[in-house]
Amino acid sequence: MSRALILDFGGVVTRTLFETHDLTEAALGLPPGTLTWRGPFAPETDPLWQRMQAGEISERDYWRTRASEVGQLVGQDWAEMSQFVRAARGADPDAVIRPEFRAAIAVAWASGVKLAILSNELDLFYGADFRNKLPFLRDFDVISDATYTGILKPDRRAYAACLDALGLPPSACVFVDDQRRNVEGALALGLPTVHFDVADPAASYTRALTMLGLTEEEPR
Repeated sequence: MSRALILDFGGVVTRTLFETHDLTEAALGLPPGTLTWRGPFAPETDPLWQRMQAGEISERDYWRTRASEVGQLVGQDWAEMSQFVRAARGADPDAVIRPEFRAAIAVAWASGVKLAILSNELDLFYGADFRNKLPFLRDFDVISDATYTGILKPDRRAYAACLDALGLPPSACVFVDDQRRNVEGALALGLPTVHFDVADPAASYTRALTMLGLTEEEPR
């Protein structure tokens, strides 16, 4: 039976905006050290992140607030995350792609494992033209983006639609996401998961590949 590696985009494929404050500050002409919110890297210092984790606000709400805050710093009225991301990362999006991601999908692809993206806001946050700057996305069999479907993880329908597009049962796949609520949603559907640790991406990808039986590169 075929297998599939299903990945969130966000912090699973790219280095998070929390990790790249220096690049953001340089791109926007802000003094070093201007951006101090750290999300999962220092949740005790980020009350807004704590509210999101508690389910009081959505992930989209969190990033709309951050986009607005940063926009004000540079004299812009940014109401949406995509405006922030395009300004911070649009010139060279390839620079923020995790090397651990590249290594993992190379192993999966060479082994004949299908590849899928299951995102709540890929084009909403990054802009539709962002994909054209990332050639590796052409190797993905399925890209399911709630920007268009309107069905957000952890709604079970989001996972089911991705599985239907892959033509595979949950047991043949491994889903990777850095948000616990999305991991729990996948588990409720019987989908094997890895709760991605943004502080240790290599370990998370190793675990996902191991769950797929890919302890070393296999011929396609």
